[in-house]
Amino acid sequence: MRRRRYLFTVIFWVVHIIHVARRCPALSSDGVSLLAFKAAVSDDPWAFLAGWNEEDEDPCRWPGVSCVNFTGFIHPRVVGVSVSGKNLTGYIPPELGALPFLRRLNLHGNRLSGAIPPQLFNAYSLRSLFLYDNFLSGPFPAAACVVPRLQILDLSQNAFSGPLPLALRGCRQLQHLLLEENRFSGEIPTGVWAEMSKLVQLDLSSNEFEGPIPPDLGELDSLGGTLNLSRNRLSGAIPSELGNLPSTVILDLRYNNLSGEIPGAGSLANQYPTAFLDNPGLCGFPLTITCEGPVGAPSAAEEEEGRRGMKAGLIAVISVADAAGVALVGLVLVCAYWKMKNQQKGRAKLGHGGAGLGRRWCLFPCGAAMAEKKDGTSSSEEEDDQGGGVEGELVAMDKGFKVELEELLRASAYVLGKGGKGIVYKVVVGDGMAVAVRRLGEGVGGKYKEFAAEVRAMGRVRHPNVVRLRAFYWAPDEKLLITDFISNGNLAAVLRGRSGQPNLSWAVRLRIARGAARGLAHLHDCSPRKLVHGDLKPSNILLDADFNPYISDFGLLRLLPLTSSAATNPTSAPSYSSTAGLFGPVPSSVQPTLLDRPNPYRAPESRATGHPTHKSDVYSFGVVLLEILTGKQPEMPSSSAEQVAGLVKWVRKGFEEARPPSELVDPALLQDVRAREEVVAAFHVALACTETDPDVRPRMKAASEDLDRIGSGRK
Repeated sequence: MRRRRYLFTVIFWVVHIIHVARRCPALSSDGVSLLAFKAAVSDDPWAFLAGWNEEDEDPCRWPGVSCVNFTGFIHPRVVGVSVSGKNLTGYIPPELGALPFLRRLNLHGNRLSGAIPPQLFNAYSLRSLFLYDNFLSGPFPAAACVVPRLQILDLSQNAFSGPLPLALRGCRQLQHLLLEENRFSGEIPTGVWAEMSKLVQLDLSSNEFEGPIPPDLGELDSLGGTLNLSRNRLSGAIPSELGNLPSTVILDLRYNNLSGEIPGAGSLANQYPTAFLDNPGLCGFPLTITCEGPVGAPSAAEEEEGRRGMKAGLIAVISVADAAGVALVGLVLVCAYWKMKNQQKGRAKLGHGGAGLGRRWCLFPCGAAMAEKKDGTSSSEEEDDQGGGVEGELVAMDKGFKVELEELLRASAYVLGKGGKGIVYKVVVGDGMAVAVRRLGEGVGGKYKEFAAEVRAMGRVRHPNVVRLRAFYWAPDEKLLITDFISNGNLAAVLRGRSGQPNLSWAVRLRIARGAARGLAHLHDCSPRKLVHGDLKPSNILLDADFNPYISDFGLLRLLPLTSSAATNPTSAPSYSSTAGLFGPVPSSVQPTLLDRPNPYRAPESRATGHPTHKSDVYSFGVVLLEILTGKQPEMPSSSAEQVAGLVKWVRKGFEEARPPSELVDPALLQDVRAREEVVAAFHVALACTETDPDVRPRMKAASEDLDRIGSGRK
């Protein structure tokens, strides 16, 4: 009897314990690590962490926490923690390093202080760490370079100090290193950057670095966007090795103590003057400061020795120059012959117009395209660029533009459009010639020399598929660009039926796509600055009466920051220039912004970083090409139950499901049976251009050549 009573008591307590355990489950180890962060926070003004409850079984339903199920584990594991912009006060506890599957840690926009504990980087799965805009201090966390998959490290806008360690070379997987607005000091280490071959973005601005710029920064082959070393104490000459950087890289070396002549090698020759401002000792192109010769005149003996040494060398130089000149003339004649022959073929039949024009890049592609004027005559850049010009004058960019400012002011003007890049007017001058005038905004500010240098670079762009810049006007309170007026509207109006034009045939659509591709490729490879357009879309592709396309609005990506508007100086009263009688004040809703508005044509990486590149231009062109092929806008709503958002995903899904082209192509093109293979080939070009990974996308020149092969018999 006693044994039964004992057995009954044991069973009762076992059942009770199981019942209590079910009601109060133990928190998983990942949850315990996160509670250490909650305990490290001394002030949580928005009570964001109040939902982090220790009585939960796991933290996967806590605010800011994301989890994934992994095989072999009872509980889901934490892979992401995002507690940003909550004004949390406290420190980062080392227990966060006990999250073995943590991939993304985002704590930016708080008031966290203290050093980063080395134990944090025991989270060996970490791929991105966002700690910017806090009060963190201490040295650079060298332990970060031990994490094998870390790709993004953003420590900007904190109080980190001390030198960058040589251990930085261990961050071989790092793609984005952002350290701006800290107190890092000492020399930027040399011998580490060649090891960081995957680095795409580097920002060391607004620190206390001193000494020379490391030459091995030029070995960052994957770098894109901006290499920002501005607002430091760097000194010495600019190493010519920086010219080895990709042509798409934008340098920012402002506000340092650099000196000497700016090297003209490689990508250094493509930089804007703004890249080198506020370095009193710098001289040479693209700055307007000329480099002085060596101090002191040579002696008579040195002059006589120089003359004797020059005789033999001068004869050799003259001989080589003669041979090169003959070869150059021959190349230009060959290119001119093929261009004239292709133009004649293009005029013979509308359906094949433009198929041959510009398809042959010749042996000297950029020079040939740049020398060709719209009317077919040839002219060098030096002849067309008039030079000179001062503030408050209308500066002509070529000899063919004879309009004076007074004539422009008296002319009739009509608003063509307005938006974030200013207002565009159609202006008809006295002889009946029409030009387009873009007003970039008003307001006191900006520097004439930098503005004029950028506009002159835009004016030197010569291509049959790029809108020609004819003149510009600069005053402290007014900036104008005068371009050719293209008479037949833009591609967006034609595709969307707002122009009154009939549906475009496949031959005309292919011609528009080819011409736009050639124009954009010329901007990338042959323009003086190797320009990034940054805002390509159908409304920026203008059409003439024969539906030949012209790329417009190029160069504004760099020009707009050099202008000043009332938006940048809200306390100043409105001012009106001498041109106000024609154009009037700029509406407050029209301000020179380019990248701060939603744009379905923009590449994913450009939306994330705000830095357009040549490859993001390629993506934008691919979306435009898809719109030409499908007749659908990129922001179209999905009618399917799966809600496939966006034109790019819709077309890509259609090809993955092997749907017939008739379900994807614009119904207006279904009547042309012969165009089916060509349309499918064009779809493949568009899909290649719109790959998510920018490294997989082709260069614009390659995409243009692929379009030229369609229907031409070339394989």
